[in-house]
Amino acid sequence: MAQFYERVALIGLGLIASSMAHRMRADGLAGEIVGTARSAETRDEVRKLGFCDRVVDTAAEAVDGADLVVLCVPVGAMGVVAAEIGPHLATGALVSDVGSTKRAVIEAVAPHLPEGVHFIPAHPLAGTEQSGPHSGFAELFENRWLLMTPEGADADVVARYKAFWQAMGALVDEMEPDHHDLVVAVTSHAPHLIAYTMVGVADDLRRVTDSEVVKYSAGGFRDLTRIAASDPTMWRDVFLTNKDATLEILGRFTEELFALQRAIRQGDGDHLHAYFTRTRALRRGIIEAGQDTDAPNFGRGR
Repeated sequence: MAQFYERVALIGLGLIASSMAHRMRADGLAGEIVGTARSAETRDEVRKLGFCDRVVDTAAEAVDGADLVVLCVPVGAMGVVAAEIGPHLATGALVSDVGSTKRAVIEAVAPHLPEGVHFIPAHPLAGTEQSGPHSGFAELFENRWLLMTPEGADADVVARYKAFWQAMGALVDEMEPDHHDLVVAVTSHAPHLIAYTMVGVADDLRRVTDSEVVKYSAGGFRDLTRIAASDPTMWRDVFLTNKDATLEILGRFTEELFALQRAIRQGDGDHLHAYFTRTRALRRGIIEAGQDTDAPNFGRGR
């Protein structure tokens, strides 16, 4: 494939960054990949793993001469990192991110970017419950959506970045930032919070049942525990920075839950059957859209 960028700087070296690096190296999408991470332990691990051409100690050093800079740190750290790299960005460079919220990222990052630097916030809807530099793999973005919120960025720069992500296997769409945050509150943020809550309830219950909750876990609960195993720092920042949209969706969820409670209490089987039939159809739509399969172990490994 064609090379899109001469030097790519990855700030933060977890699952997303390492997967990006593996794909860029496999397909020759970047001339050089430079990485950095906050902890010396992570930097040493990445040097051993070898998916970056260079690993440096600071973000400022990583962005030196880079024509693409991708912020792969938790959303709550975006502003601090942007302030650090701002004075060191090359004119004409593109800065992007992989954060799960977009309005908060724009507000945190944009004020620190100098004139002549492009900014395209982005969010790959891809991941696993694993985290850290060892967890990445080149196929992570294959047939997964990458949502951009360019908000007036140069059209040629947007087109190039879109083609870059398509070359990494992603499907690409553009959204307005606030709409993005509402959509992912439905599809990702609220489901994660519900999973964390249900696993928390089970954790309390297992103390009473002598760990039977763990011993006899069925498929549904196992899937919840997989979701709830995601990185705690990342999800803490997601909920704090997408508070309004998440609370709105949780309010709607609570209303639906109360309606189901009432149907169960009143023995309203018709309501339950109609509700489950409608939600089952949504599940079929996700499979037909190519975003999941009927395979029972899908999502539990690579």
